Amino acid sequence: MFNRSINERLAEWFKLRNDLEHSDSPLQDVWDFWHVAPFIPYNKKVDAYYIQSWPSPWEIIADNKYDDFTRSLMIAWTLKLTKRFNKSKIEIKTLVDTNNDREYNLVFIDENWIINYNDNGPIESKNLNGSFRLENIVEVNIPR
Repeated sequence: MFNRSINERLAEWFKLRNDLEHSDSPLQDVWDFWHVAPFIPYNKKVDAYYIQSWPSPWEIIADNKYDDFTRSLMIAWTLKLTKRFNKSKIEIKTLVDTNNDREYNLVFIDENWIINYNDNGPIESKNLNGSFRLENIVEVNIPR
């Protein structure tokens, strides 16, 4: 999907959102789609702490470069843009694991599920292990 033209990538993203409406495992499906996106260590165009710096999901797909935060953002927006999850509380929480000084941008869905932790699929929030310090939290809404 990610090596295709911009129009094909947008069509694939649209198809994913439609497929999530009837999927038996929508959270796993959204993870499977986004975890293979072209990764860059840091996207200097996006400041996770400054919402006004965030490009739209369409601009992110056009750029086709995903760091940990923009991948989380695309997971959250993909869910938000479905009828199935548009009323869900979806947040991105930036947590720092104080044991290994690693930062995570985790997508929380209704406080019950987490996506984008340790490059694994969705986990129940009660299974989040580690000693974390909350750095940032933002509720994700329908994109502009």
